[in-house]
Amino acid sequence: MHTSQQQSTLSATDLNTSKLVELLQQYAVEHLTTYHQLVAQDFGSATRIVTTDYEALYAYKHGDYQNCLQLSKQKLPMLFTAVNMHCSFYAFPQFIQLLDDEIASLIALTLIANPECSYSGDDVCICGLTLSLYLITQCQIKLRHSVTSLAQTLDCIILAQLKVPTVWPLSQLTLKLTKQKVVMYSKRQLYQDLQMVPRSRITADGPECFQLNTGWLMRAGLDHFYFW
Repeated sequence: MHTSQQQSTLSATDLNTSKLVELLQQYAVEHLTTYHQLVAQDFGSATRIVTTDYEALYAYKHGDYQNCLQLSKQKLPMLFTAVNMHCSFYAFPQFIQLLDDEIASLIALTLIANPECSYSGDDVCICGLTLSLYLITQCQIKLRHSVTSLAQTLDCIILAQLKVPTVWPLSQLTLKLTKQKVVMYSKRQLYQDLQMVPRSRITADGPECFQLNTGWLMRAGLDHFYFW
């Protein structure tokens, strides 16, 4: 009986702790969003600042992929036309809990390779353009968007790799990761679609529809992209 009461107390404590952490994260996101809005009011004429990046991260973390996709897409044209880029997210330990496991792992590998980078803002910066494209890609994959939709995102990623300053290595690495995720997801989807094509329609060069659909993958640097 005593053990049962202890287990009940522990379960209630775990539940309360989880709820408290969630409320603290929500509170932090609201204040960070307000801070970015104030910065945008004061310095918006000098640089383009994303004010919804933390909201988008929070939505993604809680599985609200449609809202995250909308928040991430709405500022994309502004970010591409910006003359001066703004680093909207710094991957300091306090903020990593808002990221998913893949970016958190990327940050960990970066720190293992170069421990000194944890002390430099440029080294742990993820700019708004990079973060938006990563979240857009992840949401499109989670929502199972078409390969055509991902192809448009890939074009944006390739352009972003040219635009994002090389002094922000984490941003560049995140773009490479994002690009690879688009390619791998599209490869799986196209392969699954290929299984639905009657064998009588498959020639030595492959179905005509797949010759058209895989052309954009070559722009991603895949010179040898095979399904069969």
